[in-house]
Amino acid sequence: MNLSRRLDDRLRRDGADRGLSTIEVVILAPVMILFILVLVAFGQLVDGRGALDGAARDAARAGSIQKDHGTAIAEAKRAAEANLADVCSGPVTVVQKSPGFEPDTLFTVEVSCEVRGLASIGLNIPTTLSATFSSPLDPYRRTA
Repeated sequence: MNLSRRLDDRLRRDGADRGLSTIEVVILAPVMILFILVLVAFGQLVDGRGALDGAARDAARAGSIQKDHGTAIAEAKRAAEANLADVCSGPVTVVQKSPGFEPDTLFTVEVSCEVRGLASIGLNIPTTLSATFSSPLDPYRRTA
């Protein structure tokens, strides 16, 4: 009799845990998927920051090797747009931050745009990043 009671108790305990792993999966799966999506979104922000830094560097260099100020700004903008074509969701802005365009000075530009980042997970938070870089103007370059 004692043996049958233990057997009944064991069967009741085993039956009480049935379906528990299914409930765990139903609760934890959306949380894990959301966590992965947030990681991907922040990874895109980090990638966008790196791309923006590189675009600012290339824009400053492209502008600093030109002969006149108008061409320098146009080339800087063209270089930045080429680098950020697949990173930005809006227009790329290139602004000269250095005064003038005299030889033996620095040509500094600020490049900014809105990065996709958090929009990929449905959060419509505008994420505008900017980067600044300077490149020296060659004192021996020919001016037009």
